[in-house]
Amino acid sequence: MKKKTRSLLITEIVMIIIAVIWFIPIYYLIMTTLKSPQEATNHPLALPSSLGVENYVNAWKNMQFPRAFANTFIITASAVLLVVILGSMAGYALARTKTKYSMAIFLLFLAGLTVPFQMNIVSLYRIVKNLHLMNTLFAVILVDVAINTPQSIFLFKEFVESTVPKELEEAASIDGCSVIKRFFMIVFPLLKSVISTVVILITLNVWNEFMTPLLFLQSRENDVILQEVTRNIGQFSTDWTALFPMLMLGVAPLMIFYVFMQKYIIAGVAAGGVKG
Repeated sequence: MKKKTRSLLITEIVMIIIAVIWFIPIYYLIMTTLKSPQEATNHPLALPSSLGVENYVNAWKNMQFPRAFANTFIITASAVLLVVILGSMAGYALARTKTKYSMAIFLLFLAGLTVPFQMNIVSLYRIVKNLHLMNTLFAVILVDVAINTPQSIFLFKEFVESTVPKELEEAASIDGCSVIKRFFMIVFPLLKSVISTVVILITLNVWNEFMTPLLFLQSRENDVILQEVTRNIGQFSTDWTALFPMLMLGVAPLMIFYVFMQKYIIAGVAAGGVKG
């Protein structure tokens, strides 16, 4: 018993040390946002001499945060909505269709998870340009949907196969319910756990995506948050006390979203573990 207690104590001490080490960069980031440039240089890890929000006010103005946030939100929300609808429908169809072609199609989607989209940047650029969608939010939304749909299809297919009972669909089919009605009235409401998981994962992917907006958005009116942040990085030097508040403003909405949604992803993981 004493051996187990000692082992548990050692494990907890090691975990605390790891947590402290992991927290140091976050501590440095937050403290720097509250300091002047001179204070941040002379005392990087010390507490700020005074608590001021001037850096955040300047960051809000310099990066035109309301406009950048609106563009980022529109792209993220639209992409997540389309990915959930298209991914759930495709995943359901692949889960319930057992033919020699269904597996080939599923493997084709899985290829989208293994092949990085950066390999097709030139082709994507030409397609978007030929469609006359350059410098539009819609172009970024379409590309983000194409990038993230394979992951959602994989998650939806596996969840439908392992969790959604076929008997419910068979009973509805006997009552004359069409495939579309069976999906949206019976299957889709049962996908809440995996939908929340997909929403969180795709939101993180799209919100943090930098390459796609950089390629297809050319005017500042359409810039997203990350583009505004990079505008304030100098070629030879960077004012970290100006840059870090911008990073905090960009990450804050995502942190709030994750705090409210984390219980759903935990529920989704638990449901998959029990049924699997």
